[in-house]
Amino acid sequence: MSVAVKNQNETPTRSPVAQDTVLVLDFGSQYSQLIARRVREAKVYCELVPGSIDVEEIRRRNPRGLIFSGGPASVYDDRAPHPDPRVYALGIPILGICYGMQLLAHDLGGDVAPASRREYGHAALTVDSPAGLFTKLPRELDVWMSHADVITRPPEGFQSIAHSINSPCAAFAGPGGRFGIQFHPEVAHTPLGRDILRNFLFEVCGCAGTWEPQSFIDMAVADVRARVGRGKVICALSGGVDSAVAATLVHQAIGDQLTCVFVDNGLLRRQEADRVIEVMSRQRHITLRRVDASDRFLAALAGVTDPEEKRRRIGATFIRVFEEIARELGDIDFLAQGTLYPDVIESTSHDTTNAQTIKTHHNVGGLPPDLRFTLIEPLRYLFKDEVRQVGLALGLPEDMVWRQPFPGPGLAIRILGEVTRERLDTLRAADWIVIDEIKRSGLYRSVWQSFAILTPLSSVGVMGDGRTYANVVAVRIVQSDDGMTADWARVPYDVLAAMSSRIVNEVPGVNRVVYDISSKPPSTIEWE
Repeated sequence: MSVAVKNQNETPTRSPVAQDTVLVLDFGSQYSQLIARRVREAKVYCELVPGSIDVEEIRRRNPRGLIFSGGPASVYDDRAPHPDPRVYALGIPILGICYGMQLLAHDLGGDVAPASRREYGHAALTVDSPAGLFTKLPRELDVWMSHADVITRPPEGFQSIAHSINSPCAAFAGPGGRFGIQFHPEVAHTPLGRDILRNFLFEVCGCAGTWEPQSFIDMAVADVRARVGRGKVICALSGGVDSAVAATLVHQAIGDQLTCVFVDNGLLRRQEADRVIEVMSRQRHITLRRVDASDRFLAALAGVTDPEEKRRRIGATFIRVFEEIARELGDIDFLAQGTLYPDVIESTSHDTTNAQTIKTHHNVGGLPPDLRFTLIEPLRYLFKDEVRQVGLALGLPEDMVWRQPFPGPGLAIRILGEVTRERLDTLRAADWIVIDEIKRSGLYRSVWQSFAILTPLSSVGVMGDGRTYANVVAVRIVQSDDGMTADWARVPYDVLAAMSSRIVNEVPGVNRVVYDISSKPPSTIEWE
């Protein structure tokens, strides 16, 4: 088999964008991708790029505007990140947010200094000059601040256009469509933040706002076709919407050069495999190879209780299975995956160099360093709701598009402790009941995720006048927009009661059910 060895974190190449584009230069903020998301919500195409991006690459992409993200550094620190200084000579409108504003001030000759008092949380902003960013907005705005430095003197030619109690220059404007704001318009805590961003996009940058899911499809298909050429691709199908959309995009780009591989790892929910084969092979006519590797995955997980080690072993086993299939298929150069941006953020990669690893996703940080494929990840910069819009535009069935998220490592990370066949059977039965009751109550589309977790605990119970000492199952139901944050769902008590009663009565070895009322943060959606 002729397969090039590639690094899984290799920066994907991009085709030229034949539409309005805005680039977000990332300087380490946890909200950087949220900025890009808000721009795309305004129907303007946007990509997140490193803050150090070369000015020639910016010219190649020909953006309408640039947004400098926030970040944890102080501009006067020796190791503080700065953009290519030539960026200021491009004549492109720039919006600096928080640290991004301080960069504009510092790099263009203004003064930034530590604040006498840190401004964090809700703040009242007074608009002194509404033109540009604050067009048609109230003069008093609620905003969300998070900064320890302030602008003490704007650069020459700039003027303060808004202030708060602790920031005399909470927003400024300068020549060439350059603006800075000390608050975060991208977060929900700034109620009119999206309007401020839209003013920058439409009033300042002159964007048309025409980017739609079909626009993304056209770009993704062209990009995949250009990268793959005459090569062959295998795609990891999991049964979820992410991998299904990724496979459909790649198939639209290269047709029969794609072979999808569905690995039955023994860690799936009930009826998972049959649904995948029905939709992707029989309805979409995509070449599909089904592999039963359940024994292999269970062997790899034997005795493992650490969740990170579970993820690493699952990721490594997936890749080894694909390599074996690739040898059977012939010359395979590419592996397509349905990686989304929340996976990248939590796993940490070249896209998020200043972010802390929360947990390794088997299709990002869990991949082995000697990966024998070049990755194709057409959804890498999208959130779940955007992927669903793309899936509908591609014509995928609604029940697949709206299927609740399911982790790549499957039920292995919903079993706390060692994964065994018996424990999988227990969890699979309990999980089926949770989903069944959520669907029966009409709540399936209104919650983000609903599932069961098998804990390592046993508790005393009474069943049939006899003492039991059996498993404790936890139920997790959350509401979220994109999976980055989440809150526990206030499900009606009668729905929870029905779940609990059915699990205890229908699932052998379980005598207690508890409900998780934790939010993300501080918790994560999954328990492992």
